[in-house]
Amino acid sequence: MKSNIEIRDICVEDAQDIADIYNYYIENTTITFEEDQVSGRDFEARIRESNDQSLPWLVLCSNGVLKGYAYASKWKGRCAYRYSVEITVYLANDTRGQAYGSRLYDALFKRLRGASYHSVIAGISLPNDGSVALHEKFGLTKAGHFKEVGYKFNQWVDVGYWQGQL
Repeated sequence: MKSNIEIRDICVEDAQDIADIYNYYIENTTITFEEDQVSGRDFEARIRESNDQSLPWLVLCSNGVLKGYAYASKWKGRCAYRYSVEITVYLANDTRGQAYGSRLYDALFKRLRGASYHSVIAGISLPNDGSVALHEKFGLTKAGHFKEVGYKFNQWVDVGYWQGQL
């Protein structure tokens, strides 16, 4: 059966599905430094904040089932940073390796270019070869490496930052 892929803007009704995807990473990985599960209600607030700031947040659905999301958030609060954003992508654990991350980033980058953003930044907990490869595929290059700045699952975790211009 051929998969029917749709990429669309997020809506608050997606909040619980987003929480379910994200909570896998909280519970099982150092990809996020959050340690406590996040509720659908928590994500409703995050979605509204993103919408209030006119920042894109996209979801990918396969055959009507939400399988991943990507969004841009403010890089810093100071006015001079207004053309720079931090980007993030998360996929349902059972869908990695199907190019969904690339599809989401392709759509997100188009949206960011259309909104006149200039610089994109991605923070990646290391090691994470898949995420590094995805970001480099979209032209981001490593701009910094912070050693042992996160502590999760009784281990220190490095974070690298990748940057690119639109």
